[in-house]
Amino acid sequence: MKKYALQSFRVISFLEGISFLVLLLIAMPLKYMADKPEAVSVTGSIHGFLFGIYLIAVVAMAILFRWKLIRISGAVLAAFLPFGPFVLDRRIKHDT
Repeated sequence: MKKYALQSFRVISFLEGISFLVLLLIAMPLKYMADKPEAVSVTGSIHGFLFGIYLIAVVAMAILFRWKLIRISGAVLAAFLPFGPFVLDRRIKHDT
């Protein structure tokens, strides 16, 4: 059960991180430089959905692996930083 939860969290974290980078590095420039606001609308919706799933996954991991408050806070903070989920993934992979 724990192995499946860890693998699932890593996939969700990766997808959330990629969607955030696409939003920042592709959709936002398209909106402001190419006057294509629909790029942010579509990408933003996908990222918002994945962010919600990511937060649910953080809660599940916190319960299942008995994460301390500092790890939970770090996992939530990672979602707000470019490349944050990838750094978190490396740390989790190292710790398990």
